[in-house]
Amino acid sequence: MKSDDRFRAAFIITIDVEADDAWSDCTVVRTRNAAFLPRFQALCEKYGLRPTYLVDWTMARSPAFQEFGRAVIGRDKAEIGMHLHAWTTPPIVPLTDEDHRYKPFLMQYPETVMAAKVETATRTLEDTFLITPVSHRAGRWMLNETYARILIEHGYLADCSVTPHVSWQGTTGAPGGRTQDYTRFPEDPYFIDPHAVDRGGDSPLLEVPMTIAHRGYGPLTHRVRALLPRRGMARRVAGRLLPETIWMRPNGRNRRAMIEMARLARHSGRDHVEFMLHSSELMPDGSPYFRTERSVEALYDDMEALFAFAADQFRGQTLAEYRTGFAARAGRLPDHPKKPAAPMTLQTEDPS
Repeated sequence: MKSDDRFRAAFIITIDVEADDAWSDCTVVRTRNAAFLPRFQALCEKYGLRPTYLVDWTMARSPAFQEFGRAVIGRDKAEIGMHLHAWTTPPIVPLTDEDHRYKPFLMQYPETVMAAKVETATRTLEDTFLITPVSHRAGRWMLNETYARILIEHGYLADCSVTPHVSWQGTTGAPGGRTQDYTRFPEDPYFIDPHAVDRGGDSPLLEVPMTIAHRGYGPLTHRVRALLPRRGMARRVAGRLLPETIWMRPNGRNRRAMIEMARLARHSGRDHVEFMLHSSELMPDGSPYFRTERSVEALYDDMEALFAFAADQFRGQTLAEYRTGFAARAGRLPDHPKKPAAPMTLQTEDPS
């Protein structure tokens, strides 16, 4: 550890560990991308960074990920937390005839079903990896007050579902469902008020919003964007050429922007930067974004450049480690996660 590490801002790596190409309408769930995680872990360790793997139920059931996850936990090189895709996590309660296509948000289900799915996902991680998961990200970024209260009841201490400056209005789940608009949510971490997740409260659940910057454009560009339909090809082209936001998330074209975001965060006194990626993006043809081996190699080039910069300017922390330090700086007494409940047998076939 460098002598000034305790004064450095944290570089938090969050990986949504989920099935292959979860964006597709395929009814078959595959988890081949688990085999591509050791290379990513090696890159993190090369630069002293400590990823948080936020694992959905299908991947927690994958033998390949189980072997990988137990190894990194055993060596204390990463954290395992929970990610939840509601349409594939038991109990399966269909909201439509094509849930694999619509991919309902967890907050669209009745509260009892929401709680049961969180229980299933949590218990599976506990039983499989002999841990008490305390970190979480909602599937498809959709968090509301009911969801937050369920997380608190299950002992979660850190969430990273909020995407500042981003509205998900127009994003489809089950038809007729509500979405979340995070445009006015805080950029900085805050302990969630479970009755209004856009403001601080006194719960033990720390929200660590995704690192997203609002891109400034001139008035003409804003007027043009305002005239575009909310959906369709024109909106997608505009989003690609003139994005409204910059994420700490590689897309094949934003290496310099990510490094500059990290640099600005460091110089402006922010105490952390949060990076994210999906596990399936590390596998060729595992996502819509990196379809070829060449594009995955370019992704690794971008991450190498960013991680090399981060290693010199930040300290690597998992979400749980960051939350512990944040709570101490806020003068809060330590929170103790709940003890794992008794083992539960799941009557579901292995999807891998």
